[in-house]
Amino acid sequence: MEENKLKAMISLLDDPDHVIYDEVRNKLLNIGYPAIHILEDVWESTFNNLLQTRIEEIIQQIHFNHVISELKIWVEDGASDLLAGALLIARYQYPDLDEDKVRRNIDLIKKDVWLELNPNLTAYEKVRVINHILFDVHGFSGNTSNYHAPQNSYINNVLESKRGNPLLLSLVYSIVAQGLDIPIFGVNLPEHFVLAYLDEYGIRSADEEFEQAILFYINPFSKGAVFSRKEIDNFLKQLKLEPNNAFYECCDNADIIKRLVRNLINAYEKLGYPQKVKDMNAIYAVISAKLEEE
Repeated sequence: MEENKLKAMISLLDDPDHVIYDEVRNKLLNIGYPAIHILEDVWESTFNNLLQTRIEEIIQQIHFNHVISELKIWVEDGASDLLAGALLIARYQYPDLDEDKVRRNIDLIKKDVWLELNPNLTAYEKVRVINHILFDVHGFSGNTSNYHAPQNSYINNVLESKRGNPLLLSLVYSIVAQGLDIPIFGVNLPEHFVLAYLDEYGIRSADEEFEQAILFYINPFSKGAVFSRKEIDNFLKQLKLEPNNAFYECCDNADIIKRLVRNLINAYEKLGYPQKVKDMNAIYAVISAKLEEE
């Protein structure tokens, strides 16, 4: 649509007739991203508060629809790129997010780890290298003073502030490790997300109880502390939960993003942001529905 025609259509958003408003709104939502810069131009050039408010709502809805659409594609494609999933969630709150900057930050950490690695290192020694780079050199740590803040669940914020919750610290840790072919993956432990170092070379004897052979576990929220299955047993006893294989084995990327979204739902509920809670529930439902279809 020509720019002048689009601006004329946008000018009708303050029409008192809700039928006209709804029709114009739906047309703009169908146009999607191409309409945003013109919507922003009209917003800047008017002093009509109602028109500005309705333009803001439509822009937010266009961004939200885009996140939903891209998440569907991400899940349908196998959710193989964990960083891409985290970036999509971040785009909900930060539509103008510089994804290249986020990827450069991750690549910088990865390069620093790579420079300290050599083929003769054991699994435990590789973890010590990652811990040194992430927590000593780059200064990452758990955000204990503002644990439930939504900022802790957006990867761009965590990379900038170097503070995060257990899930986001684990997410950054595993993305860096997997980018260097180190088999470290997320574990969906209740109340506390951790990581597992998979035994790819059959170092440990087979355990018929579990499908995955795991050398040890890692807690990024405690600066990469290494622990065993016994500690998980004790943790579950404290929570009065029955053992479940899912609490010990690696989960897939879609489950990690679902948990990230659940954290945001809880954070926004505590802050009293009902619209954001509604949006996050819709995002969660999309990911869950796609997984159930498979």
